[in-house]
Formats: sequence, C-alpha cells, structure tokens
Amino acid sequence: MPALPDRSDVVSRAGPAVNQSQLPRGDEIFLDHVGHFVRDAQAASRALRRAGFAPTPLSIQANKDPVTGQLIPTGTGNITAMFARGYMEVLFKDSDTALSRELDAALTRRAGLHLAAFCVSDAAAARERLAGAGFAVQDMVRMQRPVETENGSGVARFSIARVQPMAMAEGRIQILTHHTEEAVWQPRWLSHPNSVTDLIDVVIAVDDVEEAARRFARFTGRPARATEGDGALIRLDRGGVYLISQQRAVEKLPEVAVTSLPFMIGYALGVQSMAAAEAAVNDADLEWRAFESGIVATFPAELGAGAWFFVEATEGLPWRR
Repeated sequence: MPALPDRSDVVSRAGPAVNQSQLPRGDEIFLDHVGHFVRDAQAASRALRRAGFAPTPLSIQANKDPVTGQLIPTGTGNITAMFARGYMEVLFKDSDTALSRELDAALTRRAGLHLAAFCVSDAAAARERLAGAGFAVQDMVRMQRPVETENGSGVARFSIARVQPMAMAEGRIQILTHHTEEAVWQPRWLSHPNSVTDLIDVVIAVDDVEEAARRFARFTGRPARATEGDGALIRLDRGGVYLISQQRAVEKLPEVAVTSLPFMIGYALGVQSMAAAEAAVNDADLEWRAFESGIVATFPAELGAGAWFFVEATEGLPWRR
C-alpha cells in the first residue's frame, strides 16, 4: 500500500512508546478501553479470571437526562479489567433499550469485540471536532454507573461523544471524558496474575485499509502511517489503532476465523512479565503461540472470537517496528 498522505488538518503528535498518564491532558487522545459484547456476563467474568485477569464486580449503567437529571437505564451493564493504563470491559444486555438493541444486533453477527473508546480531556469539544470533520454526530451522552469503593458506594461518571450508527462501521467507536478517575481506577483492581499493565493497540480487519485509515485519522485527529503488509497504524498519544486486510489477518492470525468485515480481531496488552502471561494462558487452556517479542493467545470462548497480543514493550509488536 502506498504511504498514506498526511491531511493538513491532522497533526502528528505521536509521543513516547507509553504515555504514563492515566488520563489525557490538553489535546491528547488515548485509546481508553475496548469492549466485548457477550450474552453471559458471569461466564465471561469467570473466563477472565481463568486467563489471569482480576475482573471488577458487575455494574449496571445509566444515562442522566440533561433536563430532569433523572437516571435512565441504558439497558446494558459491564464488568471491567482495569489496568495501570487503560482497561477492557465486557458489556451485556440488562433491559430492552435502543442501546441494548445495538448490542443484540452485534451479537447476531458474533460475540466478541465490538467497541473501541478513545479518551480526551473534553468530549464536548471532540464532538464539535467530529462534526467539523464531516461525521454525523449524536447528542452528548452523560453516563454513570455505581461502583463500590474501599470507602463505600461511589459513582463513575463519563461524558461520551458518539457518531451515528454505521458512520464508523467497525463497531461502537466513541470518544469520552472521565470525570471520576479515582472511582474507576481503584488500586485494588490494577494488579493481575498475568501481569498486564497497559492497553496498547486495537487490531481491526477491514475491507479497504486506505479508506478506513483515512476515516480513523479524521476520527482521532491523528495521521495514519502505512505499515508492512498493506496495513496502517494510527499512533495516538497513548495506544493506537492497527488496521489490516482480511488476507493479512488470515496469513498472520489463522487461529481467528475472520468471517466477515469489518472485524475487530483483538488488542495488544503490555505486561510486566512474559512468563506470567504465558503461565496464565496455559492455565486457562487457551490456544497460543510465541512471536519474536511476545505471545498471541485466542480469547476464551465466553469472550467471543479474537485474540490478545501480549508484549513487554510496545515496540515489540510486529506492526510497531
């Protein structure tokens, strides 16, 4: 694939391999979290624990009505695995709403990854930027969910900017701002037997890499760069998006059946100890293999189709070299 040209309105601000801040400052943008859509939340939680993660308790989500202030159930709940930087979540249906029907529609295609969320310091400003970049945007969402803290009950609150369904066909692709860092990233949930500390990149197979790369560049405000094997990488101020063709996915990751496009294949996780990661996937009886600087392991069936890429250093990922 030829080098993807930089857009004049997309400025390169790629920072160090790992930005140590939990939340972005100024105009930074991070890959904040990814989300698995599942039918059985408790089974997914048990599968995470088998694979060496320390999942949080189940939580039910709600939106705050901007006029009345009343909490309106979103129809979904979640379980998370929190990392020192970023996190992953498992989303499930709790009641019938427009949002939970989106989850149902995704599940009719397959269980697995259907969400990638980017974090900024001002989601409302990001929404205006998205509209200016030609995206059809939805109204701002102010979501919250109850959390238990070591000091009692608390609330995690977020502001979310979303585009209209299918504006980003890869899944629920959104930008958010965290308002309650302490409630979300509690120290007691950050230590995992598999030693994961960082969410790095989300990996997505697409039909047209160049088109998707330009669109994600507009969405994130960061340039796309061509990678070896006709792929493209959008490096953010922390984390990124790696886009590949179906042919490349089949060649390099035959363990995951990419049955339709677009397809969120998986995500890369930074670990403190490769030995701990290997022991965890072995104990979970997952299919895995080594590559030059890390390992790739398929998700447990309870989390859907896809794979984790574990590395000790971000630049050890093949597409990051």
